Amino acid sequence: MMRCRGWSGTRSGWIRLLPLAAVLAGLGLAFGLDAHRWLTLASLAEHRDWLIRLVGAHPVLAGLTYGLGYACVAALGMPGTAVLTMAGGFLFGRWLGTALAVLGATAGTCLLFLAVRSSLAPLLARRAGRFLERLRPGLERGGFWYLVALRLLPVVPFWAATAAAALASMRLRGFAAGTALGILPGTAIFAGIGAGLDAAFSRGARPELASLLSAETLLPLLPLAAVALLLGWWARRRLG
Repeated sequence: MMRCRGWSGTRSGWIRLLPLAAVLAGLGLAFGLDAHRWLTLASLAEHRDWLIRLVGAHPVLAGLTYGLGYACVAALGMPGTAVLTMAGGFLFGRWLGTALAVLGATAGTCLLFLAVRSSLAPLLARRAGRFLERLRPGLERGGFWYLVALRLLPVVPFWAATAAAALASMRLRGFAAGTALGILPGTAIFAGIGAGLDAAFSRGARPELASLLSAETLLPLLPLAAVALLLGWWARRRLG
């Protein structure tokens, strides 16, 4: 019986390390593939014809690959999520692109949350403990709505809110729901910009965000921006 309990404890320990192992494996893969080079508007413009053909020929596989790639980027805290969200709108349309991006970002962020909670908490507590401790009271008091407010109006880095929620022992279900709700308006805005990229590329616009923004692109997104601001205000007010 003692041997069985020992094996059970060892197995449980390995299972707890799986999220960290997944994050580290993704980090190695990202460096090996030099992934940051692909997360640019210039790269999207350069490969747009090939990507459009790929999505047209294999829509389900392309959607799954996009969601998985987004989850990896989110789990690793890599820059370029705005471009990746715009790519989702460009390739899959505004609303499907929004849904895939939200699902991918939430899954990846949950993986990072589990890695912090199971393995990285002591390291983060030593390195950024004072900074993260400032967020703990709000997360312990407001929990879900405090996280929604942080995601809607990102006054702290995305990874820091994730780490603080893990250190505050927030439940995974509430963390996932708060993250998805909080990033939804902003994701829809960037996916909406992405949905207008094909017309911008066709007229020869430079693959830079400033040159791609026009009244035609931005006007339909103003209601979404207003919703994001109102939700952020309401969430902060709810916390008192």
